[in-house]
Amino acid sequence: MGDKGAGNYSDVTDFILVGFRVRPEFHVLLFFLFLLVYGMIVLGNISMMAIIVTDSQLNTPMYFFLGNLSFIDLFYSTVIAPKAMVNFLSEKKTISFAGCAAQFFLFALFIVTEAFVLAAMAYDRFSAICNPLLYSVHMSRRLCTQMVAGSYFCGWVSSILQVSVTFSVTFCASRVIDHFYCDSYQIEKISCSNLFVNKIVSLSLAAIIILPTIVVIVISYMYIVATVLKIPSSEGRKKAFSTCSSHLGVVSLLYGTVSFVYLTSPSNLELRKVASVFHILVTPMLNPLIYSLRNKDVKQALRKILWNKKALS
Repeated sequence: MGDKGAGNYSDVTDFILVGFRVRPEFHVLLFFLFLLVYGMIVLGNISMMAIIVTDSQLNTPMYFFLGNLSFIDLFYSTVIAPKAMVNFLSEKKTISFAGCAAQFFLFALFIVTEAFVLAAMAYDRFSAICNPLLYSVHMSRRLCTQMVAGSYFCGWVSSILQVSVTFSVTFCASRVIDHFYCDSYQIEKISCSNLFVNKIVSLSLAAIIILPTIVVIVISYMYIVATVLKIPSSEGRKKAFSTCSSHLGVVSLLYGTVSFVYLTSPSNLELRKVASVFHILVTPMLNPLIYSLRNKDVKQALRKILWNKKALS
């Protein structure tokens, strides 16, 4: 990292993304590893969206949210992975100032939006299990659309605030970001400005935007568990829990990997980078698998599409 007293640049035009500190020959291996995982992300999430759109039986609130989740997973990995792969094979490994700001903005937008969509999905499961007779009334198409639109709005507001404070600072002589994408922590490390406002904004956004999503998920599942335990038959309890297992798996993956990234010691940069790979690439790759392998409706819709395709050939 650069020396903060080495001079200031008020007209920074680009940054250098260090990526992983490995021997040059391993960069090719990393390129193909990222390419393989990213290819699976694209295939899995586009397939999930296609299944939901083409099968009329999946025209329900839960699959409306799931389709949006697949869209978000596809695009927030796309914001990071292609540029990282280009840099693995490039000597310069640079990203423009505008490109870095755009990458930071879009990643923050999609990750915050995903948190809200997962909270909406938790509320959907709460309504389906705790108030089944009023489910269709509570979870109308209009409400579902408003919840998704509200999720994107919160992501948009959060991203604008984060980008505004992060890229309004004065940068030091070093332009080196020790990561494979424009991470806020590493950007702040090469700043010469007082970061008090940045910290306040980050904490405020976490308290006002991120924390409520966790509260909604936790409270929803507290009510779900309490309701399911009152079901007399074990078969009924198993069926009720099965509708939530996929969502719980996705929530655990997202918050587990994000927590691991930010709870890892800042001094262990390479471990944080590896944790970020799980957060940015592995989670979006696994989400469609979790929903397709553990969901009878999705598997049935997939079999129907494959059968129709086979009959036409």
